[in-house]
Amino acid sequence: MEKYIRKELEKLDKSIVATPTEEYLNEFAKANNGSNDFLLMQLAKNYGYKLALLNLQNKIGAVENLKE
Repeated sequence: MEKYIRKELEKLDKSIVATPTEEYLNEFAKANNGSNDFLLMQLAKNYGYKLALLNLQNKIGAVENLKE
């Protein structure tokens, strides 16, 4: 599972629409004034997927630590 998560996270940085940080996403939303909504939507989806993967990775790590 860890290998799968790492592979997915790596793909996010290599996609056509790079995965933004929360700060970048907020600044982009302010600066575009409603234009490029498709791009903003894609950035938000990538960021959400990244957060989900990182959360899953943390949960798996927490479970593994309990086993030790």
